[in-house]
Amino acid sequence: MNTALILLIGIVVLACGYLFYGRWLAKTWGIDPTRKTPAEECRDNVDYVPAKTPVLMGHHFSSIAGAGPITGPVQAAVFGWVPVMLWILIGGIFFGGVHDFGALFASLRHKGQSIGEIIGSTMGNKMKKLFLVFTYLTLLLVVAAFSSMVAGTFKATYTESGVLDKAASSANASTAMISLLFILMAIVFGFMVYRRNAPLLVSTLVGIAAIVGVIVLGLAFHPIYLSETTWMIIIGIYIGVASVVPVWILLQPRDYLSSFLLYFMLALAVVGIIGAHPSMAKVPAFTGFFNETQGYMFPALFVTIACGAISGFHSLVSSGTTSKQLDNEKHALPVAYGSMLIECVLGLCTVCAVGSLWDKFSSGEVTNPMQVFSIGIAHMVAAIPGMAGTEKVCQSLLILAVSVFCLTSLDTSARLARYTFQELWLDTGETVDSVKGYKKVLTNPYVATVVTIVLGVGMGLTGYINIWPLFGASNQLLAAVGLLAVATWLGKVGKNNKMFYIPMVFMLCVTVTSLIQTAIKNIKIMTGGVTADFGWSLARTVIAVLLVVLALILAADSIRTMIKNAKEKKNASVSAAASVAD
Repeated sequence: MNTALILLIGIVVLACGYLFYGRWLAKTWGIDPTRKTPAEECRDNVDYVPAKTPVLMGHHFSSIAGAGPITGPVQAAVFGWVPVMLWILIGGIFFGGVHDFGALFASLRHKGQSIGEIIGSTMGNKMKKLFLVFTYLTLLLVVAAFSSMVAGTFKATYTESGVLDKAASSANASTAMISLLFILMAIVFGFMVYRRNAPLLVSTLVGIAAIVGVIVLGLAFHPIYLSETTWMIIIGIYIGVASVVPVWILLQPRDYLSSFLLYFMLALAVVGIIGAHPSMAKVPAFTGFFNETQGYMFPALFVTIACGAISGFHSLVSSGTTSKQLDNEKHALPVAYGSMLIECVLGLCTVCAVGSLWDKFSSGEVTNPMQVFSIGIAHMVAAIPGMAGTEKVCQSLLILAVSVFCLTSLDTSARLARYTFQELWLDTGETVDSVKGYKKVLTNPYVATVVTIVLGVGMGLTGYINIWPLFGASNQLLAAVGLLAVATWLGKVGKNNKMFYIPMVFMLCVTVTSLIQTAIKNIKIMTGGVTADFGWSLARTVIAVLLVVLALILAADSIRTMIKNAKEKKNASVSAAASVAD
């Protein structure tokens, strides 16, 4: 089988999933186009701002994409391309799409409030607090992992004697320069669209032209060469600012413009795969249930692929920022469910990229996920007749696109963490404006932001390699809890929630198993006598154990609530039948 056939089969399956299963979900849950959305009902022009659907689609897609659908499938490819492809398709349609769409729908019916507030309304304030702690820990890991990854694509390279190697640092310096210019361009775009009412189509065309200009300028002029630690500090300052300014200034326009880079990256990948269509003959279809680097396929495959099939982070985006900007309920399906399936396409393109580069990947010559993806796709594009010599340019553009999306996910996650930290200190009926004393301090957006940035970036300084396994497991466990929360709410309001049962039980088993394995691994490191790793190993162990305990408590209470709701519904039906009989 060749890569083009794999991609085309995958796209057809995902399209059928959207047209049939996605639309069935919308009909079953009762999507109402005439109902006012929180963006209109609670508009404050800071967090609640109605956005045109293409703009919101760009924000949502850019925020959830990140590096997950690239990093995950590359690392999971050691199990063979068949299990990776199957999980991306099955997981995306029946797990991830349901999770993202359900979280957005539930939030829309709760005035744009987060999953934590939804849990509070169905399971009580205590469960809400536990979920918020759980969410905040996960978001800290997101900030840590993605800040480290972004800084890694910006950092300068130094020789053993400490001298700057400009030649080796040129590509990273270009990426950093383009990213900085991109931020400035987004601010101008947001000002023109939201404060000068410039037509979206005209602004978009100008914005796309500006993206090209920024890329050309950044490739030619990149005088900033800084260390990874310095970039981590700068990134921390940036995401701190991005998390408190109104969404129309930076979040919406930046994510919207970023989406065009992702669309370009996807288009380039599809063209390369279909145009070159290299064979997958060298790639094992299935290597077995155990791998020396990843461990057993269960749970490693399902945790590692992460955002390529299902991600708990998506529920935070759906209920944290997207629900506050959606202008009509009917757009929830394409924005949430549709974006998840497009991300699955990116995951499939990554599988094909691994296939085209299998000799170098399997030999250990090229193992960095970003490099595997960019080199693999660029190699296929250059193999198309008439495209020879474009490999280096394509590779640079692909790395840039991935870096931009990591940064986009990062500033969204920082804002979500700020929301979560503030909510953590509020009891039922309280608001940020109504509280006093220590709560007034802790719910202050600037205090919440500083705490988040210091903890997240500080952990990120240990390197994403140390964070990713824990992030992957906690992220998927958050997905399991998100599924539990939405299923419980749907049951309480009398809507069909059976499509959540299998996904939430499966993801709970997968992620609890993985986190227990992570805790055991870090305990072995602590007892192995390596004092340099003791502190962060202890921190990762504590986080892993806390996440497992919190998730099991939430799961138990969720199941108890669903059983109670089912009994009440049954008793009500019996009473109604008895009344009719009388």
